[in-house]
Amino acid sequence: MTTPPDGRDGVLRPHAEQEHAAELARLAALDDRPRPPGWRLSPQAVTVYLLGGDLPDGTSIVPKYVGPRRLVEVAVATLATDRALLLLGVPGTAKTWMSEHLAAAVSGDSTLLVQGTAGTPEEAVRYGWNYARLLAEGPSERALVESPVLRAMRRGAVARIEELTRMPGDVQDALITILSEKALPVPELGTEVQARRGFTVIATANDRDRGVHEPSSALRRRFNTVVLPLPDTIEDEVEIVARRVAQIGAGLELPEAPAGLAEIRRVVTVFRELRSGLTGDGRTRLKSPGGTLGTAEAISVVTGGLALAAHFGDGVLRAADVAGGLVGAVVQDPASDRVAWQEYLETVVRDRPGWDDFYRACREVS
Repeated sequence: MTTPPDGRDGVLRPHAEQEHAAELARLAALDDRPRPPGWRLSPQAVTVYLLGGDLPDGTSIVPKYVGPRRLVEVAVATLATDRALLLLGVPGTAKTWMSEHLAAAVSGDSTLLVQGTAGTPEEAVRYGWNYARLLAEGPSERALVESPVLRAMRRGAVARIEELTRMPGDVQDALITILSEKALPVPELGTEVQARRGFTVIATANDRDRGVHEPSSALRRRFNTVVLPLPDTIEDEVEIVARRVAQIGAGLELPEAPAGLAEIRRVVTVFRELRSGLTGDGRTRLKSPGGTLGTAEAISVVTGGLALAAHFGDGVLRAADVAGGLVGAVVQDPASDRVAWQEYLETVVRDRPGWDDFYRACREVS
């Protein structure tokens, strides 16, 4: 079977450049601004792709990121310099999301990805070897196994590194020469790979992982750091959650939930109050659970509720559909988190006007 050009045939989650291929094509066709070497779009067009807007021909670009425009402009401008970009923030601030869409808009390929873990080897950043060929032929180009970073260097594309601070320090430092010299020595072959124009690196790091494998000062100097904040207002966060849930639901072919917005707002309200330790009106201080209660978790809770409503309910998203997932997200530690959740449920949710059904649903699963 031939896969259609948009890459959607049976794909659960198309890459950004596949899902938004039509938008990227229109932006490129109408983009008359200067483009940095190797870029598919100008920095202004990349910003429009991320933040959304209407093109001169009437094409509407859907926002990919909801946040301060200046922050996006700084991130895009960084990629046009000789410095790499580090997106830093707490979980749920769309670091991976922005990284993917930046790579898709700049180089048309978001798949050159290194996933950072405690076990990530240096070969994931530099290169490895096909040992069968290495033994048979000795060191050669045919025996070389390129890392995503090396492939990005050869192509003049964007390489992405997820969770930089989870990688061991010696693996992180393998990036120093690449980022400073824009070259990667291959001593086994007596040569080096020089990066083509357009090559850069976008890394992400979690605020809560500081101290796990803190980058060296030499490596930090090679990055320009942009801190992604949590959404400023509840309206922004509700909009983000609603948009992502709609996209995920469409991909999973779940029915639309007509009354979903009210439940999304309630989930977002609970998460915002618990993570800030204060009710929305500022009158009541709360115990904050130890788990992460970011936008990503809210999206997961609502998507799970949508599946329940579609397959086990009447297709309308209700409090009972989101209650189980919400409690599971909040109560990560059965001892301390349950105390904080029960106190919040009894002192805030129970007496909140219009939240009776939500209170009963949460009580039932708690």
